[in-house]
Amino acid sequence: MIICLVLLLFIFVFLTTNTYEVVKRHKEEETFFDPKTASRLHFPSISDPQSLNLSIIVPAYNEEERLPPMLNETFEFMEKRIKEFPAYKYEVIVVSDGSKDNTVNVAEDFTKKYGSDKIRCLELIENRGKGGAVQLGVQSSRGATILFADADGASKFEDLVKLERALKDIISCDPVTEPELVSQKVALSIGSRAHLERESLATRSLFRNLLMYGFHFLVWLFTVRGIKDTQCGFKLFTRKSANICFQSLHVNRWAFDVELLYIAQKLNIPIAEVSVRWTEIEGSKVTPVLSWIQMGCDLGLIWLKYRIGVWKVKCNKIN
Repeated sequence: MIICLVLLLFIFVFLTTNTYEVVKRHKEEETFFDPKTASRLHFPSISDPQSLNLSIIVPAYNEEERLPPMLNETFEFMEKRIKEFPAYKYEVIVVSDGSKDNTVNVAEDFTKKYGSDKIRCLELIENRGKGGAVQLGVQSSRGATILFADADGASKFEDLVKLERALKDIISCDPVTEPELVSQKVALSIGSRAHLERESLATRSLFRNLLMYGFHFLVWLFTVRGIKDTQCGFKLFTRKSANICFQSLHVNRWAFDVELLYIAQKLNIPIAEVSVRWTEIEGSKVTPVLSWIQMGCDLGLIWLKYRIGVWKVKCNKIN
């Protein structure tokens, strides 16, 4: 009886699953508003050669209050870098994930201030989930390196330097001064809050600690090993790595980080984990119980669907 049920489950999964995720993009999502020309211009493609040093992808769902401080901190750091390295170029892509508030207006106010060459708003017609929002932002980017950073500003943006330094150690070229070389390399560096774990344990409830440990165990059991913190929203990819990993991404919700790292490890893409500063900001969209249960289910699906071959990675292993 149990064997029959398992077989039926496998058949159901095979019949209802796409081997490679089909990314749906509405026509309206292919363009951004340029205040200089008062017109809508087309986003580029991740398949195009890099034309900037860095693209910063900021997924945002109803973030009208938390987004401005994060963007102010980002622009303060990036504009200071340009003074030091005049040839340096960057962009911020705010991906409004079907927001119902003024997130789009907030992003476009920054576009009026800094220009659409430095900040663009990708307005999604419907909510895709954080993973789906980041994926579409990455597909629209121009950078030799691509960072995704949470809209809440929980990570200190200047810790980008740490991620870049770790990336440089792997690929032996500088993201700040050698963008063309960097874009062709394969590696990623990710922010980590693991060093803050002891302090967090003292402030969380016993139930939330149990949920956290349960999630870490499932990550270790089903998907990613050797990474202490898979969920920190501060990850830096070379352009080539981003293109490889995101084109095979299936999970659009909170566990998308885990699948990205799972794909990277399957392909032997080097990953550096770097301790970063992090502050919990009020207004989190993560519902402790439901989101953790959902992530746990997604972890099981990642393991099952890759294991039985209904999900596949488009690229071959990196030698």
